[in-house]
Amino acid sequence: MTLFDSHCHLADERFGADTAAVIERAAAAGVTRMLSVGAIGGIETDRRTVEIAERNAGVFAAIGVHPHDARDASPERLSELRELARCDKVVAIGETGLDFHYQHSPPAAQEASLEAHLQLAREQELPVVIHCRSAERRLAEILRAAGMPERGGVIHCFTGDLEAARAFIDLGCHLSYSGIVTFKNAGVLRETVSFVPGDRLLVETDAPYLAPEPYRGRRNEPAYVASTAKAVAALRGVSPEDLAELTVCNADRLFGLDATAASTAA
Repeated sequence: MTLFDSHCHLADERFGADTAAVIERAAAAGVTRMLSVGAIGGIETDRRTVEIAERNAGVFAAIGVHPHDARDASPERLSELRELARCDKVVAIGETGLDFHYQHSPPAAQEASLEAHLQLAREQELPVVIHCRSAERRLAEILRAAGMPERGGVIHCFTGDLEAARAFIDLGCHLSYSGIVTFKNAGVLRETVSFVPGDRLLVETDAPYLAPEPYRGRRNEPAYVASTAKAVAALRGVSPEDLAELTVCNADRLFGLDATAASTAA
């Protein structure tokens, strides 16, 4: 199978000097393309993310300010992101969004940062990568009021119920499933998998976080997206190969990777 890990964090310190080996293991597992997301921490994480993408043909970058750090989404930080977005390997803005579970930043700061990221995505003509935890209804309200960027976006690591899935799909979002879908206590999430239209479906690792079964408890890696893809395929009643092909096409389209770029990346 050829797979696209639509969300990982290759600049995370848990990879460090091991990053090249992680990318090699991913390629050996058929993961020929991946979106590496900065966002967590300071602008240095975004810069490292772009540098990794520039060194590796199959890696692309998303840059932004994570909701946990939304209090730091100053005009100066957004200006730095705008400058960094000029790199050809930057194919998305984010991850931004709302996290009302941990609330490391106040809700008002998270909402202001989200709206600023939506505007930045419009300016740069890029899709937006959105994080959502314990905030599905409020996120949908903001997206309805502000409108999605023309290039659309994805709810990464979707963990909502059928109501949330329907709301985000109606707004034009893609939904990306992580290793959580393989967890024993994820029954409500699994019920949403067959509801998602085929052209809105993605898979991801969120590596180094949230390793799927049977790797749960280990450091997650892009190579493990194959386990998530197989679980999603079973829930949709299709072959893993067909699911892989579908999600690769969806990711290529969302992130603006045409056939030529995809072939080069592989």
